[in-house]
Amino acid sequence: MRANILTRIAVRTLIVVVIFNAVSAVGKHRHVFTNGLGMPTSFLANSPFTSFFLPALILLVVVGGTATLAAGLLLGYRESSLLWTAFAGFVMIIWILTETVMIQGFSWLQALYFTTGMVELALVLALLGIVPWLPRIELDAWRKRSTLHGAK
Repeated sequence: MRANILTRIAVRTLIVVVIFNAVSAVGKHRHVFTNGLGMPTSFLANSPFTSFFLPALILLVVVGGTATLAAGLLLGYRESSLLWTAFAGFVMIIWILTETVMIQGFSWLQALYFTTGMVELALVLALLGIVPWLPRIELDAWRKRSTLHGAK
């Protein structure tokens, strides 16, 4: 019983984190059309970019797209959801690390998004059975939605 509750908490937490990342990345679409919403282009001095257009487009399509896909698959209880969620977590981590190197600075927001990417990966690994006290999520049960709704 306790393990089932922990699994449900892990799944729900994963869904919340992935939706947060998706909404955050897609919500930055304004950066594409406003050249970074007034951020100084000096941030790009150590990067291959001369404007914020291409980085913002990458953020929107790659980071936002994978997170949105992962969120949709998680909410639809699809077998591939954990794979895409892990991929979205890796994409978020790589994005933040690359951004930090390119702008040669670090902010609390970067720490937050790096952490959410790590949480996504940790929860996926836990649900796949890496954590012994959290039972492995069975894909058949996942597909039938029994994991979230407590059916046996």
